[in-house]
Amino acid sequence: MSQGTIHVDLREDKGAKVAWVTIDHQARLNSLNGALMDQFVRDLDSLSEDTELRAIVLSGAGEKAFVGGADIDEMAGFDSGRARQFITRVHRCCAAVRNCPVPVIARINGHVLGAGLELAASCDLRVSSDSARFGMPEVRLGIPSVVEAAVLPTLIGWGRTRQLLLLGETYGAQQALQWGLVEEVTSNETLDTVIGGWLDSLIACGPNSIRLQKQLMRRWEDLPLRDAIRTGIDTFAQAYETDEPAQMMQAFRAAHRARKAAGQQG
Repeated sequence: MSQGTIHVDLREDKGAKVAWVTIDHQARLNSLNGALMDQFVRDLDSLSEDTELRAIVLSGAGEKAFVGGADIDEMAGFDSGRARQFITRVHRCCAAVRNCPVPVIARINGHVLGAGLELAASCDLRVSSDSARFGMPEVRLGIPSVVEAAVLPTLIGWGRTRQLLLLGETYGAQQALQWGLVEEVTSNETLDTVIGGWLDSLIACGPNSIRLQKQLMRRWEDLPLRDAIRTGIDTFAQAYETDEPAQMMQAFRAAHRARKAAGQQG
């Protein structure tokens, strides 16, 4: 039986390079097995080294699932040692997304469960189809939700996280939106339209400033408030080590003058 594969499609969007990454294991709702996770980490690490890359869009193949969780058939026969190795692979997938220097957008096109929800939570932005279902059902399989489930409280708070992890139930897209688990819900047909708008906004920003902003936000997660503020000062100064601020501010001022002149003529 096929173990699935990862498709990486590099596209030019308004002159900017964007990677569309698709997890393709449709026979198992795009569930993650060891080999598939190893390939995912290799591909994400390779993309992270591309200095011209502006963003990544992460999706699952087909319309049934983003990622339906980790491969239960593989997990069923684990002992403690193999369980540790497997869950470490799940963590490495999530870490590859979180540590990627450019924004990663989760294109949630169906069921997103367990490890799949951890992967989605690791992304920077999430848009969901209105038919998607969200859940962390691990406790119903005799295991706890772990690794990047730890980021859920920062998205939805501790109360909702407890509800999600302790009850093991699944929830609809509108519930996920209400909780703050996703930023937008739309139809399957308009998922790419929403993503296109987000990409337009990202591409309009300075590529260096976007990378610095993501890097800074990742550091904020691990720092006390006082240190987080000080780190922001360093990052602000770092932005001026390139000519990007001068160029973009000059263009902004020129555009403002042009609009003002056009308004006076009208």
